[in-house]
Amino acid sequence: MKSITTSIESGVATLTLNRPEVFNSFNGEMALLLQSQLDACEADPNIRAIVITGQGKAFCAGQDLKEVTTPELHPGFKKILEEHYNPIIERIRAIEKPIIAAVNGVAAGAGANIALACDIVVASEKASFIQAFSKIGLVPDSAGSFFLPRLIGFQKASALMLLGDKVSAAQAQDLGMIYKVFDPETFHQEVHSLALHMAQLPTKALGLTKKLLNASFNNTLEQQLALESKLQIQAANSNDYKEGVSAFVEKRKPNFKGN
Repeated sequence: MKSITTSIESGVATLTLNRPEVFNSFNGEMALLLQSQLDACEADPNIRAIVITGQGKAFCAGQDLKEVTTPELHPGFKKILEEHYNPIIERIRAIEKPIIAAVNGVAAGAGANIALACDIVVASEKASFIQAFSKIGLVPDSAGSFFLPRLIGFQKASALMLLGDKVSAAQAQDLGMIYKVFDPETFHQEVHSLALHMAQLPTKALGLTKKLLNASFNNTLEQQLALESKLQIQAANSNDYKEGVSAFVEKRKPNFKGN
């Protein structure tokens, strides 16, 4: 049984973490498979939106502790971070297509931070987020220390990381950590509807918007304005821009092709 299953429908690729017996926690095999699946989604022009979710009750419980507590299995934390988790985060931010984290259950440790690195995070009311690292004497990884303070502010992020408190989906929405919470009964339907909508938007412009957001973490105002000008020119040269303007003038729904 594959540790990640993939389905593609109407321009949406859904990557489902599929180790429910261990709450979809990552081992090396699953981390490398997620990287390769993200690469495949990036390369396929027919895929215009990506959903990452979990099978069963959990989204992802982070690192599989069996792997790091069994000497013959432990790859070492340097390898785990530099070859497993860090490349996942880098891919999520670099792929010029929208990536939705559909958090169906608990998201802990690296699982929580992989979700927070995505472009849009939605959650079931049954979901929760835990910066679980301090509970076992570790520090946040998978870019949690980068994204979480920017999402909810330094003080809140500091407290959640130091104390390891569980945050409900509703609390996460109130904090600005995630975009929206859905009823568990309609969660998959709501995620599917959102992903289909994203897949019908002008993908080229969405990808350039991701570039702008990534750069905004480090740019000065002047640098960001210059980058906006550069990328706006690229967007204005896209077929989707031409279609968007034509649709507006003709008072019809645009039919974007993603280029």
